[in-house]
Amino acid sequence: MSARSKYPRLSLVADVQGPPVRLSIEIEELVVAGWTGRDLAAVEHHIEELAAIGVPRPSQVPLYYRVARNQLVQGGALQVMGPDTSGEAEFVMVAHAGELWVTAGSDHTDRKAEAQSVAIAKQLCGKVVANRAWRYADVAGHWDRLILRAYIREGGAMVKYQEGPVTAMRSPEALMQGWTGGKPLPDGTAMYCGTLPAIGGIRPAEHFAFELEDPVLKRTIAHGYDVIALPVVN
Repeated sequence: MSARSKYPRLSLVADVQGPPVRLSIEIEELVVAGWTGRDLAAVEHHIEELAAIGVPRPSQVPLYYRVARNQLVQGGALQVMGPDTSGEAEFVMVAHAGELWVTAGSDHTDRKAEAQSVAIAKQLCGKVVANRAWRYADVAGHWDRLILRAYIREGGAMVKYQEGPVTAMRSPEALMQGWTGGKPLPDGTAMYCGTLPAIGGIRPAEHFAFELEDPVLKRTIAHGYDVIALPVVN
C-alpha cells in the first residue's frame, strides 16, 4: 500500500501542442497576492471599493497572504458560512516540475470577516481553481492580450461581474519575484495574482463563473460553481 501524500493534489488538463497533458500536482504552498494592480489609481479604486464595505486599508501593496493549501478546491459547488461571501476572478500561477503553468481561479472571500482581517477572511473560504491550464511559456509572448472575466447569477440571469485585460495586474514575473525575493517560484506553489474591479460593486451571488481568454491562440479556460451558504448558528 502506497503512503498517502500529506499534500492536496491539483488535477489539471494542460492544453499544449499535440494531445492534452494531464497534470497531478501536489500543492505545498498556496499564496494569494492582493492589491496587485499596475495602475495605482485602479488599486486605490479597489481599496476604496472594499473600504465601502468596511475593509481596512492594506499595510503595503502588493500584499501576500498565506492560505492553507487544503483550501484549494476544483468542484462545481462551494459551501460557505453565511450570506456575506463573493468570488473574485484571478489568473493563477502554478509551479510544477520546473515549469510554470497558468490557469484561472476565484479567490472567494468572506466579506463580513474581511472588515476585521483580510488574512482571516481569505482563510475562511475555499479557493476555487479551474481544471485546465496552459504552459506559461506558450502565452508569455502575448500575455498582454489575455482577458479575465467573471459572471454572477443575479435575478435568474447570468450578468457580467468583472472584465479586463490581465495587464490590469502586475506581471506574473513581478508578482512571483515579489513573493520569492527574486528566486523562481518553488515547485508545488500555487499563486493567485489579483483581481479586477467588480462591475456594479462587490456583492454575493448564488453562482459565480470565471474565465481566462487567450484571443491569440483562440482558447479559453472557464469554470463555474454554485455558492451554498450554510446557516450561521450561535
